[in-house]
Amino acid sequence: MVTSISIKQLHQTTGEHVRLAAKSKSAIEVTDRGKPIAVLARPALLAAKRRQRTLLPEYKSLLSRKTSGTVLDDLDVVRGDR
Repeated sequence: MVTSISIKQLHQTTGEHVRLAAKSKSAIEVTDRGKPIAVLARPALLAAKRRQRTLLPEYKSLLSRKTSGTVLDDLDVVRGDR
């Protein structure tokens, strides 16, 4: 099974290599003058990236406060001394 192809080979037989990548259980590396530049792989092989949520300290303190009841009061707290 092909694991690496040149960009020239990809241009000549794109459809064939894309279909091969869709059926394959491993990715196909595309190279340009011997250097890897891209990867052909079916979506199931690509791991989804999950972002980590980062809260600013000010926002954490707002979340921990008890709400005053009105939106305008909450806005005043958020605005602070602007």
